[in-house]
Amino acid sequence: MNRLIEVVDRLSEFDDNGTIYASEPWTETSCAIVAVEPEVGGLPLEAAERGMTYFLEVSIARDFIEDWQSLQNEKVTSSDICRRLIQYATNDA
Repeated sequence: MNRLIEVVDRLSEFDDNGTIYASEPWTETSCAIVAVEPEVGGLPLEAAERGMTYFLEVSIARDFIEDWQSLQNEKVTSSDICRRLIQYATNDA
């Protein structure tokens, strides 16, 4: 099982059709997976069985991180990126 920060670090490895699901409360150490949302909607079985909730679509997460990083004046860490993405998913998505 991956932690959310590990999934965020590896976003470039996932298909754009993927969705991130994570255990709440969302933190860097939350258990997380990337799976394709079922055609009928709802959670993939793997996420539901683990008590995870929808976090963000991979493509949205990538776009957000790219835009956010372009506005930063200094180098950001993986932890900075993950925390900001959690804030975005919680408050703005």
